[in-house]
Amino acid sequence: MTKKLVTQAIMQCNEQGNKAFVPYIMAGDGGLQTLKKTILFLQEAGATAIEVGIPFSDPVADGDVIQQAGERALAEGITLRKIMKELASFREEVKIPLVIMTYLNPVLSYGLQSIAADCEASGVYGLIVPDLPLEESGLLKEALKNSDVALIQLVSLTSPAERIEAIAKAAEGFIYAVTVNGITGVRSSFTEGLEGHLERLKAASSVPVLAGFGISTPEHVRTLGGLADGVIVGSAIVTALHEGDYEKVRTLINASKNQLTNS
Repeated sequence: MTKKLVTQAIMQCNEQGNKAFVPYIMAGDGGLQTLKKTILFLQEAGATAIEVGIPFSDPVADGDVIQQAGERALAEGITLRKIMKELASFREEVKIPLVIMTYLNPVLSYGLQSIAADCEASGVYGLIVPDLPLEESGLLKEALKNSDVALIQLVSLTSPAERIEAIAKAAEGFIYAVTVNGITGVRSSFTEGLEGHLERLKAASSVPVLAGFGISTPEHVRTLGGLADGVIVGSAIVTALHEGDYEKVRTLINASKNQLTNS
């Protein structure tokens, strides 16, 4: 496996006429014992990769739904170290890339070299750290350079052209295109300039561009999937899993299929 494993999974999905679908889950929501069941269900349902959220006490990028899921997980005593150990216990059953979404404090507490080694042992091939700006990412990138783990960059709607160029140059795995101004959560509509923004990102980037934040319906998946290489869906997935509505999850994933004519 190479550092481009996440990229390869997305590209293979696109080559098959589908847009990538990456569901976000909060690890430990419902107890650590649910993690394996949830990941294997999402894999079977057709997810391209899975973004595994780590509960944190100050989740600045997360809206109410994900904050509440994180609080439930923290109440269960869930930590990054426990999650990595659990993922490692069933790694051989997971055939799609896992991507960890966490914040810088847990990463520093874990240890940069340790997390690089343990990600590989746990089947994790991407790290998203939203409070780590590009300019300060050198130490973590250095720790990951000899591993197969990609440090995935986020780009906001307000990023100027020169910053988009810098992020695109440094990008690994995929670019996480934030589709709203603000935190995660269900939205009914998106800004008028989003199509042009995603087009500029795709033109600048040598890795796939996935749209995320606010995507909550099959229509959103089809529309934004048609503008990007795929989508990331968080709050709607977290809510559906919490409520046991697995059919809704399947419906969202299925909306990403057979989109070749829309790309």
